[in-house]
Amino acid sequence: MNKAEVINHISDSYSPLTPTCKGDLLNKSRFVTPTKNTILVKEKQYSDKSFYIVKGCARAYYLNDGKDISDWFAFEGDFISSIQSFFLGVPSPHYIEVLEDSILLEISRESADELSNKHHDFERLTKNVAIKTMLQQQERIVAIQFQSAEQRYQNIISLRSDITQRVPLTHIASYIGITLETLSRIRKSQSRI
Repeated sequence: MNKAEVINHISDSYSPLTPTCKGDLLNKSRFVTPTKNTILVKEKQYSDKSFYIVKGCARAYYLNDGKDISDWFAFEGDFISSIQSFFLGVPSPHYIEVLEDSILLEISRESADELSNKHHDFERLTKNVAIKTMLQQQERIVAIQFQSAEQRYQNIISLRSDITQRVPLTHIASYIGITLETLSRIRKSQSRI
């Protein structure tokens, strides 16, 4: 897939972009190809990059007293960035790591600001990406507060049926707020059904 096709896909999926905006985005973005387990952003690092996943998957995670806690998964067709660092210019509170060899479309904050100032349709695209991310995080918070461990696991499987083939179970367990042992029990009991 070439860059123009990727930008057309973003336009179709998130918010329509004019041909002029697409052309400017083509010139202001670049492909990067990190390999599996590459850290894109480190905790306490300033990050002015946002990434659209063309191929592969990534996660955001925190380290808390040496414990790795996954907070966000992104797959093909998703954006991922250190939102606080990208939008507020503060150090990232978490890490971002690719979990597979990946192809990402990278855009800098400076370029995103230029495009937003020049094109209202790009500004709308940015808003739609932020809203989608915010709603996903809100759903995760509600699930952790009000759903059983089994329901949380079923939700993630229904959203991403291939997640257990692409993301280590330890990361899935921490994302849904349970131990790896609990996740193993849930998976074992469901395999008997």
